[in-house]
Amino acid sequence: MKIFNSSSVNFSERMNVSESSRLISECIAGNHAAAGNHAAIEMLIRQYETGVFRLALSIVGDEADANEITQETFIAALKSLRSYQERKTFKAWLYTIALNLSRSHLRKRKVIERLKTTIGGILRVETQNQVTPEDRVIQTEKETILWNELSKLDERYRTVVVLRYLHELPISEIAEIMGISEGTIHSRLHTARERLRDALHSLHGEQNANLT
Repeated sequence: MKIFNSSSVNFSERMNVSESSRLISECIAGNHAAAGNHAAIEMLIRQYETGVFRLALSIVGDEADANEITQETFIAALKSLRSYQERKTFKAWLYTIALNLSRSHLRKRKVIERLKTTIGGILRVETQNQVTPEDRVIQTEKETILWNELSKLDERYRTVVVLRYLHELPISEIAEIMGISEGTIHSRLHTARERLRDALHSLHGEQNANLT
């Protein structure tokens, strides 16, 4: 497996469900040639590695650790691929593995204090519009405050924010990944949004954090 390089990541999860299922089948099938199986595995990793890395990074706050967790996630997933059941999406199943490994990493390494990664790695704001230098300064200030406040949240609140707004997952899928009810997800999102809105309100009188 190649080493994950966060600085060069620019691959989005565009592959459709049927194509993803085909790759999973190819990875599992025992009658495929080794080269073909290897190619399918590489494509499957490329499809999801960005999302897995960002999820891990949002939990552990360190790129090197997130890189390690990303690799561990795919190793664990490939070993358990035959037991994968399509009652939940492959992404939800994979993210559950990544989340569990990230939490385990925190417990073992006690790295919650190291959650100082720049906002660009987690909440990068991409825009096609031209902005003035002043706009960029204001945006950076907002992102810094937002990330600082996000890093202060309990992991249970921070995780739902990352899954909902970074990965744009539906509430039902977040509930599957975290193993809790949809009602609890809604409650945690509400609490997190209120705290983040308060943080942005303190900057230039902003009325909300654009989290809806």
